[in-house]
Amino acid sequence: MNDQSAKTAQTQSVQIRPATDADWPGIWSFFHAIVAAGETYGFDRDLTSEQGRRLWMDTPRATFVVTLADTILGTYFIKSNQAGPGSHVCNCGYMVSAQARGQGLATLLCEHSKQTAIELGYLAMQFNFVATSNEGAVRLWHKLGFETVGRLPRAFEHPAQGLVDALVMYQWLGPASR
Repeated sequence: MNDQSAKTAQTQSVQIRPATDADWPGIWSFFHAIVAAGETYGFDRDLTSEQGRRLWMDTPRATFVVTLADTILGTYFIKSNQAGPGSHVCNCGYMVSAQARGQGLATLLCEHSKQTAIELGYLAMQFNFVATSNEGAVRLWHKLGFETVGRLPRAFEHPAQGLVDALVMYQWLGPASR
């Protein structure tokens, strides 16, 4: 993604709003394909719609969709990464439909999620399991200020590439000093 593609998406009247139960069929239409491909998420590739809905809509603290003319193009969730002493760090997951990729939507969703995190009182954001084979995501997260703080050797089984490393990525969102 480049700055121009992000600007293109911003000027096309896309909206990011909280997801509703009625949005699930639109989310599932691309969620299922992404999960079934097995290339980016550590979810069971045979996940049912109900299981996916619970993971993406019910368990998180909030879920959002990005739409254009009432068509859902992408989504993200935000939740606490840990309970108790770690609850000031959030975790997010993002998905963009295949037909909407390359338009800057992942950038918009991530920037929106960082603002939402701050509004919800989180001080940091952590991605626990970013497959190194997902090169576009790794590049984007670095561009948006995330640091790679850990590497899990051969932790993700990619369907074509075999065992690849997974990264733990982190960004502090709170004040510069505590």
